[in-house]
Amino acid sequence: MAMSGLVSTRNFGHFIGSGILCRGEQAILLHRGERSSLAVVHGNIVKPISVSPNGRQFILLSLHHSDKSHRVYPQHRSKGSFACCSFSSSSPGGWLEAGDKDKIVENRTSAFYKSEEYDITEAKLDSLPSPDETNEAILVERDIPWWQSFPKRWVIVLLCFAAFLLCNMDRVNMSIAILPMSKEFNWNSATVGLIQSSFFWGYLLTQILGGIWADKIGGKLVLGFGVVWWSVATVLTPIAAKIGLPFLLIMRAFMGIGEGVAMPAMNNLLSKWIPVSERSRSLALVYSGMYLGSVTGLAFSPILIHKFGWPSVFYSFGSLGSIWFALWLRKAYSSPEEDPELSQEEKKLIMGGSLSKEPVKVIPWRLILSKAPVWALIISHFCHNWGTFILLTWMPTYYNQVLKFNLTESGLLCVLPWLTMAAFANIGGWIADTLVSRGLSITAVRKIMQSIGFLGPAFFLTQLSYVRTPAMAVLCMACSQGSDAFSQSGLYSNHQDIGPRYAGVLLGLSNTAGVLAGVFGTAATGYILQRGSWDDVFKVSVALYIIGTLVWNLFSTGEKILD
Repeated sequence: MAMSGLVSTRNFGHFIGSGILCRGEQAILLHRGERSSLAVVHGNIVKPISVSPNGRQFILLSLHHSDKSHRVYPQHRSKGSFACCSFSSSSPGGWLEAGDKDKIVENRTSAFYKSEEYDITEAKLDSLPSPDETNEAILVERDIPWWQSFPKRWVIVLLCFAAFLLCNMDRVNMSIAILPMSKEFNWNSATVGLIQSSFFWGYLLTQILGGIWADKIGGKLVLGFGVVWWSVATVLTPIAAKIGLPFLLIMRAFMGIGEGVAMPAMNNLLSKWIPVSERSRSLALVYSGMYLGSVTGLAFSPILIHKFGWPSVFYSFGSLGSIWFALWLRKAYSSPEEDPELSQEEKKLIMGGSLSKEPVKVIPWRLILSKAPVWALIISHFCHNWGTFILLTWMPTYYNQVLKFNLTESGLLCVLPWLTMAAFANIGGWIADTLVSRGLSITAVRKIMQSIGFLGPAFFLTQLSYVRTPAMAVLCMACSQGSDAFSQSGLYSNHQDIGPRYAGVLLGLSNTAGVLAGVFGTAATGYILQRGSWDDVFKVSVALYIIGTLVWNLFSTGEKILD
C-alpha cells in the first residue's frame, strides 16, 4: 500500500477536478475486516465515499486541518496521471501555477487515473478532530488485481478462443474413435467417409443463417446457442451409434448445426469489439483455439479410448460445454455498448475506429453478390478448406495405414501439425498487424499472408510422395499445416476488411463454400482411396491450392467495399 501525500484543502467539490476540501459535515473512517473507506456523516446519514480509477483505488482515510494548504497538483493530465503534493499557499482553491513550484515541500507521487470514471461532484467532507487541533487528508493508493483491469475486449477474445477449443475437440474425437468403431460395427472405407462427412450436412445448413442471426440479434446469443447445441449432440453420439448408422449420421449432422453458427457469430463479435489495429492478432488467437482443440482432442482421445472405451471421449468432451456456457453468460456481451462494466477509456478505443456498430436490419444480398472481392473470398475459402478438412478428418487414418502407427501413436503424432498451426497462426497475426501499422496497405498484407497460406501447404504436400521415413512424413505434414495457418491473417481477416457491418453474413457465405469443400472432399477421399492412393488425394488438394492463389491475388482487396 503506497501513501501518495497529505492533502488538506477547503471546499471539496470534484476531487480530481479541483482538489478542494471544506468544513461542513463530519468525515469518519469505516473498517470492514482489512478494508477501510471514508464516509461523510451529516446528521443521522452516513454516506461512504470511495474512488476506483482504472487499475488503482484511492480512498481518503483521515482529515486534519492546519494553516497549510495541501492540494492535488496535476502532472501530464493528458496522459491520465496526477501527483499529490504538500505545499504552502496563501490563496484558496485552484491549481498550482508555474511559479508555485518552489512551494512543493514533500511527498510527490504519480498514479494513473481516468477522470471520466471519477465523478464525486457534490460530496463535501469536513475534518476529523485531533488532539493537536489539525485536520489532514491522507490519500491511499491500492493496487487492483491485474485480472480486474484486463482489457474487456480481450476477455471476449479469450472466451471465443475457448469456444473454438471445444469446437474442434468435439469435432476431431470422431477421427480417432472411428478406428475402433469401424471394427466394432464392421464399417468399410466408404462408410467411414460417409460418417465423417455427415457432420458437414448440418454444418452447411447454419453458416449463412448463423451470420444473419448474429448480425441481427447479436453474437452472444448465437454463439452461446451453438456451444450448448453441439455439446449435447456430442454427448448423445455413442447412444446414436449403438442404435444404428442412420441415427449416428443424424446426430453428427445435428452436431454440425451447432458448430455451423460458431464462426459467423465470432466474426460478428470481433467486428464490434476489436479495433482494426488488433484484428489479425485477435482472429489468429481465436482460430488457434481450433488448432489447440485438435491437439487436445487428438492427444487425449487415444488415452480415454484405451482406458475407458471409445464412448468416453464423447461423454467427457461434450460435458465441458456447460462450464464454458456459465462463464459466457456472466462475462460476454454482443457489443461494447451493452457492457455496463466496460471502462470509458476502452470504449473510446474500440468505438474510435471507422467501423459501424449499429445492428443490421436488412441484408443487401444483390450488392454483396455483385462484388468481385466477395467471390474471391468464396472461391478461396473453398480451395483452402478442401485440403484443411481432409487433413483434419483423415490424418489419423493416413498415419495408421501408410506410416503403420498404432492408434495411440497416430493420435499423438497428429498433434504436431496442429501445434505448428497454433504457433504460426499467432506469429502470422503479429506480422500482419505490424505490417499494417508500418504503413503497408491492408490489401497487400492480406495477399501476402494468404499466398503463404496456399503455396506453403501445396509445396509440402507434393514432398510427401518423395519421403521415405515416417519422421519426414510427419515433418511435411507439420510444415504444411504451419504455413496453412497464415490464412488466418489472409482470407479469414478479410471479411471484416471489406464489409465490417456484414462480417457475420460474409463469413457465413464464404464458409458455406468451405463446408461444401469439407463435404465433398472428405467423402471423395474415401472413394479415391478405394480406387487409388494417397498421392492422388494430395494431388487434388495441391491443384486447388494453386487455383485459390491465382483467384485471391487477382480479385481480393483489403478496402471496405460494403457500407
